[in-house]
Amino acid sequence: MSSSAAVSDLDTSDTELVGRATGLVPLIREYAAQGSEARRVAPEVVKALEDADIFRLLVPKRYGGHGATLRTAVDAVAEVARGDGSTGWIAALTTVGTGFASTSSAQAQEDIFGANPKAKVCGVFSPGSKSERVDGGYLVSGRWPYASGSFAADWGSLGIPIEGGELALALIPAEAWTIEPTWFVTGMKGTGSDTIVVEDHFVPDHRVQPVKDMFEGRYPTPYTDERMASMAFNAVAAAILVAPQIGLGRHALEITRAKLPRKPVAYTSYQEARLSPTHQLGVANAATKLHLAELTLNRMCLDIDRAAAERRMLDLETRARIRNDTGVVAELVTGAIDTLLTANGAGSFAEVNVLNRIWRDSEAAARHALVTPEIGKEAYGRLLLGNEEPTIAL
Repeated sequence: MSSSAAVSDLDTSDTELVGRATGLVPLIREYAAQGSEARRVAPEVVKALEDADIFRLLVPKRYGGHGATLRTAVDAVAEVARGDGSTGWIAALTTVGTGFASTSSAQAQEDIFGANPKAKVCGVFSPGSKSERVDGGYLVSGRWPYASGSFAADWGSLGIPIEGGELALALIPAEAWTIEPTWFVTGMKGTGSDTIVVEDHFVPDHRVQPVKDMFEGRYPTPYTDERMASMAFNAVAAAILVAPQIGLGRHALEITRAKLPRKPVAYTSYQEARLSPTHQLGVANAATKLHLAELTLNRMCLDIDRAAAERRMLDLETRARIRNDTGVVAELVTGAIDTLLTANGAGSFAEVNVLNRIWRDSEAAARHALVTPEIGKEAYGRLLLGNEEPTIAL
C-alpha cells in the first residue's frame, strides 16, 4: 500500500463498518436501562457487537479483523454510544485494547488470536501490587480497579512494575483472574468497571511490553507494515476515549429536536419552545459545540492515521496537541449537553428521562485521567513555549 493511496482515504471512515454500529442503535437502546441496572452491558448487546465485528475493527486482517483506520473505529464507537454511553465506553476500550494486542510479540498474538480470532482484550494501565522477576517471565499479583468491560473480556492488558521501576503491560487470560464488584457509581453504570484480582499468575516474557516503548511506537510485533504497528499508543487511547462523548452529544441533540419544539415554556407566553429565541440560541450553541468537537476529533484521527499510513511516528508536539484536544472535545460536548438539558428544563433530571443518563454518563467519562483538560493544556503549552520535556507521558 503506497502512502499516497493510503492517505487519500484517511479523511473519511468506512461507511459499511460504521453502518453496522448504526444498525445496532435500536437494540442498544432497548437494553440500556437493563445494563445500567445490572452494572454491565446486557449479554444480548455484547453478542450483537461481536457479531458486527465492532471489537475487531483494529485487529489486522490476517486474524480476521478489519485493519481499519482510527477514524473508522472512532466513528463506529460514537454511533454505539449514540445508543448508550456505557455500551459505547466498553466498545471504545475493548476495541483499542484488542487492536493493540496485535502489536505484541508474534507468540503472544498467537496465544490470543490463534486459538480464538474473536478474542476480546480489556485493559488497565495502573500497576498491580506485585511483579516478581522469575525464570522466563514474571509472577504477578494485584488488584486492577476500573477494568471496564472485563466481564466480557477473554484477556486483560494489565499494568505491572518491571525492572528499574518502569511500567509494562502484561497480557493475562481471563481464567487467571476473579472480578470483585466495586463499580457502584452514578455515571457509566453499565460499563462493569469492577476490579480484576490476580494471585500469583505467571506471565511469560513474550506477553510483556514496556509502556514507554508503546508510547513511542516501538512494538515487538514482526508485522511492522500493519497500521497498528505505526500508531502511538497514548494518542490512540486518548482519542478513542472521547468518541463516546460524541455519541452522547448526538443522542442529546436528537432527543431535544424530537421533543422540545412543541413543549410550552413555563412562565412565559411561548406555547411552543420552537418559537422562543432563548431556546433557539441555546440549541444552536449546543449544536455548534458538537460540530466543533466532531471536527476536532476528526483532525486528531487524521493526524494519527496519516502517520500510520506513512509508517512514521508522530512528533512530540503533535502528540501533545492530541492530548490537549482530547480534553477540548470533552469540554465542548459536556458544555453542549449542559446547554441542552437547560433548554429541556428540570424534567431532564427525572430518573426515567434518558437525558439524565446521557448527562451522568458524559460527566463521568469526562473525568477519565487521559481526558482531563487541564493536564493536556499544560503538556501542550509547555512544548509550545520551548520546554523540551513534557510533564506527562505522551
